[in-house]
Amino acid sequence: MSSTTTDKKPGTSVHSMKGTALLSALVLLSLMGAVAVARWTERHPRSTAQLVPAEERLYVKGAAAKRMSLAFNGIIADWYWMRALQYVGRKAVGQEKLRIDNLSELDLKLLAPLLDTAATLDPKFITVYEYGAVVLPSVSDKDKDEDAVALLKKGIEANPEAWRLYHHLGYIYWQRGDYKLASEAYGAGATLPGAPNWMKTMQINMLARGSSPQVAREIYARIRDESEDEQVKLFAEYRLAQLDSLDEQERIRHVLSDYNARTGRCVAAWRDVSAQLRAAGLRMDSTVAPVDPT
Repeated sequence: MSSTTTDKKPGTSVHSMKGTALLSALVLLSLMGAVAVARWTERHPRSTAQLVPAEERLYVKGAAAKRMSLAFNGIIADWYWMRALQYVGRKAVGQEKLRIDNLSELDLKLLAPLLDTAATLDPKFITVYEYGAVVLPSVSDKDKDEDAVALLKKGIEANPEAWRLYHHLGYIYWQRGDYKLASEAYGAGATLPGAPNWMKTMQINMLARGSSPQVAREIYARIRDESEDEQVKLFAEYRLAQLDSLDEQERIRHVLSDYNARTGRCVAAWRDVSAQLRAAGLRMDSTVAPVDPT
């Protein structure tokens, strides 16, 4: 009995080693194939539209990818993250009138699964959650808002100490107009170690004046200042510029209506109200017409 047991151990060990080596080789080959296909699609952008059905079959989702990645979870998560960015970028190529706050024309149905898989492989990958929180709602599909919420809740579960994720969750609820849930999200984040005092202020503001432009400005300023992802920062800057534009338009309308109320007629030329425009803090060109500061 002793001799038989001793004879089986080496065979079992060799069999196990062979199995591990084979599985590792398969993972490596799969990655090499995926990289090759990715490079081909980048070199042939005009063929991308024809590859969409096949492209959707290139990716292994969530738990399956985690099982296949062995000890390379972080590396594979980085790969999925890069593919998500390239996926959006490739879709955006050739779009002349693309708005960063409305990506519905890009048909980004793979974005949520790609981000979710990256987060499954590396649950501590905070940038993935932040990017999803900002970009997924801008896809403008009724389900994408829920994709962003689900991704953030997944991030909060894996990173309960990350108060920034509560900030992004509150932002999504605020965008939706659900100021009660937004307040609850900011309130939960405010109790975490290291959370700044403004999180508590935002909790109060959501219930008191959630729809005001001032709250919107504070939210986007915080996203810009706190995020570590440059694309998220650019998105916040874009939103702040929009708010600046809306504010200037409102000041122009006020000057024009005030002139009408005083004189009983509409403004015939910008020079008629140049002093009032200047007093309102508006920039003007050589013809005294208001100009966009950008």
